[in-house]
Amino acid sequence: MPSEKNNFQDWFAAKPDDPATALREDFFRHLRYTLAASNQRQTDQEKYLSFSLAVRDRLMDRWIKTQDAAHQAGIRRVYYLSMEFLIGRLLDNNAMNLHIAEVCQQVLQEQNISWEELKEIEADPGLGNGGLGRLAACFLDSMATLGLPCQGYGLRYDYGIFRQKIVNGQQVEEPDAWRREGYPWEHKRPAYTTTIGFGGISTPTENNGRTIWRWIPAEHVACVPYDIAVVGYGGQTVNTLRLWSARASVEFDFQTFNQGGYMEAVGKKVTAETLTKALYPNDSFDQGRELRLRQQYFFVACTLSDILRRFESEYQDIYVLPDKVFIQLNDTHPSLVIPELMRLLVDTKNLNWEDAWAITRACTGYTNHTVLPEALESWKIEMFQRLLPRHTQIIYEINSRFLREVSKRFPNDHERIKRMSIIDDAHPQMIRMANLAVVGAKAVNGVAEIHTGILKSGLFRDFHELWPDKILNMTNGITQRRWLLQANPGLARLISERIGTGWITALDELQRLKPLADDQDFLTAYRQIKDQNKRHLAEFIQRTQHLRVDPESLFDVQIKRLHEYKRQLLFLLYIIIIYRRLVHNPGLTVQPRTFIFAAKAASGYLIAKSIIQLIYGVAKVVNSDPVSSKSLRVVFLPDYRVSLAEKIIPAADLSEQISLAGKEASGTGNMKLMLNGALTIGTLDGANVEIRQEVGPENFFLFGMTTEEVQARRSSYSPWDIYHSDAEIQDAIDCIRNNLFCPLAPDTFLPIVRSLLEYGDHFMVLADLRSYIDTQEQVAQLYQQPQEWTRKAVLNTASAGKFSSDRTIREYASRIWNLQPFTVDDDNPPATPV
Repeated sequence: MPSEKNNFQDWFAAKPDDPATALREDFFRHLRYTLAASNQRQTDQEKYLSFSLAVRDRLMDRWIKTQDAAHQAGIRRVYYLSMEFLIGRLLDNNAMNLHIAEVCQQVLQEQNISWEELKEIEADPGLGNGGLGRLAACFLDSMATLGLPCQGYGLRYDYGIFRQKIVNGQQVEEPDAWRREGYPWEHKRPAYTTTIGFGGISTPTENNGRTIWRWIPAEHVACVPYDIAVVGYGGQTVNTLRLWSARASVEFDFQTFNQGGYMEAVGKKVTAETLTKALYPNDSFDQGRELRLRQQYFFVACTLSDILRRFESEYQDIYVLPDKVFIQLNDTHPSLVIPELMRLLVDTKNLNWEDAWAITRACTGYTNHTVLPEALESWKIEMFQRLLPRHTQIIYEINSRFLREVSKRFPNDHERIKRMSIIDDAHPQMIRMANLAVVGAKAVNGVAEIHTGILKSGLFRDFHELWPDKILNMTNGITQRRWLLQANPGLARLISERIGTGWITALDELQRLKPLADDQDFLTAYRQIKDQNKRHLAEFIQRTQHLRVDPESLFDVQIKRLHEYKRQLLFLLYIIIIYRRLVHNPGLTVQPRTFIFAAKAASGYLIAKSIIQLIYGVAKVVNSDPVSSKSLRVVFLPDYRVSLAEKIIPAADLSEQISLAGKEASGTGNMKLMLNGALTIGTLDGANVEIRQEVGPENFFLFGMTTEEVQARRSSYSPWDIYHSDAEIQDAIDCIRNNLFCPLAPDTFLPIVRSLLEYGDHFMVLADLRSYIDTQEQVAQLYQQPQEWTRKAVLNTASAGKFSSDRTIREYASRIWNLQPFTVDDDNPPATPV
C-alpha cells in the first residue's frame, strides 16, 4: 500500500461541507490526535486504525440514540447469549450498512490509499470457531436491520480458539492475537463492571419460618464489559454486542509482594484472566473441563447481573420481568442461565420458589444445534458442586420437582424418568445440561426441519410427549448483506441492475431472477462474474500457497469445521480414487478440478488433526505427479475464518455438504454457497433437505442414505464387506495403509484406516462412498455443459430467498420472543445512500 505523506496538519482548515470532506477531516484528526502519527509518514496500521475510527464516528450518534430511545420507551428487549460471535471484519461491513462505502473509497483515493488494501489490514476478531458463531453474527445483523431491540452477549477472548498454522502437513495451534495492534470497534465500559464468584459454601438462615440460602463464594472475579456496535442496514438501528473480559477482583497483592512473594502477588490476576484467554479450552483432561465450566458460569453470571441491572433501572416490580426481558440461549453452553436466574430471584430478590420458577421459564428460550452427545454437555457433580455449591442445590430441587411432574403424567415408567432426569445417576454422577435447558425454557427450537424432527422423535422424544407444543422449528439463515452484497459485489451489482435493490432487505426478491435463467445475456454476465471470482481466488492461492491452479477447472469446495461426521474423509477418498484411476490409465480424460479444503480441528481432536495431515499428504502426491497434476489440484487453505470464506465462497462451483444423514443440525455454509451460485452435492441432512426443496431436485446432486436408512442399516453394517467387494475403495484405503501419502513417517495414518475398518466406520463413510462417486460423475458430465451449469447456478441463487437470517429472526420474534420492531425517531437521520 502506498505510504506517502498525508497532509493532515491543516485538516482543521477544511469545513465539512459534504460527507467526503467531513470524513477526510476526521481521518486526519484521528491520525494526529488519537494516534499521534508522524506528519511525514504513517504506517499502514495507523491509516487503518484512524480511518476505522473516522467511520466509527459516523455511527456513534445513532448508536446512542438507539439505546436511549429504547430505555425511554420501556420496551421489551431480547438478549441473545452465545459463546461464539464470528462477526468478521467490520470496516467494510459498517461502511456498507451506513451507505458510505463510496465516500470511503473517494476519500482514500484522494490520499493515494487503496480501499481494498486498507480493508485487508483488519484482523478477523477471534470470537468464535465455526457455524455457531457465524450464525450468531448473522442474527445480530438481521436484528438491527429489522429494527428489533436486541442485544448480544458473549466473551471477549484474548486469543480466540487459535490461529491455525500448518507445519510439515500437521496442524499447529498458535495464539490468535487479533487485538495485538489495537481494535477500533470496541468500547470499554468500566462503569458496568460487576463481580461474580466461585466455590465457597452455601449456608441457610431462618426468616419468619422460611429458610433462605446464601452463597458465600471463596473466590471472586471481576467482569469488565466491552461493547461493539451492530449497525443495521441503512444505519437506522444500531444495537450492541457486549463482550465480557475477566479480571482479578484484586489484581496485585502488595503485601505479599513486599514479603518477597513476587509471583504469588499476581497469581490471582493470572488465574482470573485465564477465563477469557481462549475459546473452548481442551477438555480432554480435568483441568480443561473445569476451565470450560468456569468460563460458562462467568459468562452467564456477568450477563444476568447486567440484564437485571438494566431492568431495575427502569422498573421496580420484579414480576414484570417476563414482559420486558427474554433470554435466548444459543446452544447448551449458556444453560446455566436457568439455575443462576433462580438463585438471583430466590436468594437475592426473596421470591418464593414457584414464582421464581414461573418467571425463569417465561424469560428463557433454548436453541439446540446438535444431536451429538459430546456437544450436549454433561458435568461431573463432584466438580460442579465444588465450583457452584448453591447452583447444585437449585438443580437438584428443579430436578426433584420436575420428576414428580413426570411421575404423575407417566406413572411407574421408571426408564422414562431415568432418561428425562437432569441428574444422570451413572458413575460418576453427571448433570445433563441439555435436559436442564429443555426443562427450564419456555420454548425449545431446532434449526432445520429434519433436525427438529429428530429432536421430537429421538433426542428429546420424552420431553416432546410431555410438552407437545414446546419444540419448534426455526430453520437457520444467513445475512445476504455480508454474504452477497459485501462478499460478491460483482454479482450483487448484476442482480441489482436486473431486479433492483429490494433483495438486500427482502431476499425473496431473488425469485425474480428465475426467468433470467433462460436469458443468454444474463447467463453470460453471470458466468463472467463467477470466472472473475475464480481468477481472484486462484491468484490468492498462488500468492499464499505457492500453488498454481487452473481457474477454468471445476472449483470443488468443502469449507467447514473438521469433524468426522462432516466427512471430509469421504471427499478425500474420492480424490484418491480419481487419482488412482489416472495412475492406472494415464490417458484417461477426467474433468479438471481444483479440490479446496479449509477447516480447523479442535486441538484435542486427534483423528481430525490426522485427517488434515492426510489431506496434505494426498495434496503433495497429487500435485507433484506429472500425470494427475495436469487435471487435478488439491488445496488446503489454513486458518479458516470469515475473511477467507469471503474469498472462497464467491468462487466455488460445487458445494460439498456430505455429512452423514441425521448428524448435521442445519449448516449455513450450504446456504452461503448456494446464494453465490454453487451447486450442491449432498445428503438429505440438515438444511440440505430444504435447499433441495427450494431449488428443485433437478438442480441438486443427491447421494447417500437417508436418516431412516442409516438407522436401519446401523445394526448390521460391516465396512469390511464394502472393502472386500469394491476394488476401487479397497485400493484407496490400501494406499493410505501402505504409506503412499506418508512415505517418511510409516503408519502415520493407521488410526484413520482403523476407524474405517476395525472400529466400525461409525460415520458410515464407506457405506455412502460408491453412491458419492457415481453422483460426482453426474457433476462432471454437467460441468462440461457450461450453459446448463450456469443456468442451474442462477436457479440456486434465485431460490435462496428462504435462507435469509431476516426470515429466521422474524420467526423467532413472532413465535417465541413476542417482539415488535422499534423505530427510532428520525430527527437526526442516518446517512442516505451515495
